[in-house]
Amino acid sequence: MTRIRRGYIARRRRTKMRLFASSFRGAHSRLTRMITQQKIRALVSAHRDRDRQKRDFRRLWITRINAVIRETKVSYSYSKFIHNLYEIQLLLNRKILAQIAISNRDCLYMISNEIIK
Repeated sequence: MTRIRRGYIARRRRTKMRLFASSFRGAHSRLTRMITQQKIRALVSAHRDRDRQKRDFRRLWITRINAVIRETKVSYSYSKFIHNLYEIQLLLNRKILAQIAISNRDCLYMISNEIIK
């Protein structure tokens, strides 16, 4: 039997994988089997950590709001603050409230005083 020359499709696929793994260290960027395993692992981690990032930012915003609220002379907790916001239908999300808490505390004090009244 005559020898059949393989096409370029498999080589093109491996080249794409190598470009993905070019920043990996050691054999993880050179060996094809290891590249496929590391690529799967990297994509799984990226998918998982996108959800975790949302969770972590929400925790950070809540912590910032709570810290500024508790600094006021009124003994007021975060949970009561959010509950009262919903009662008077002032719908501000936690990200915006945290930015207000950092940049302009007086504005947050005004909001909390309006809620108390």
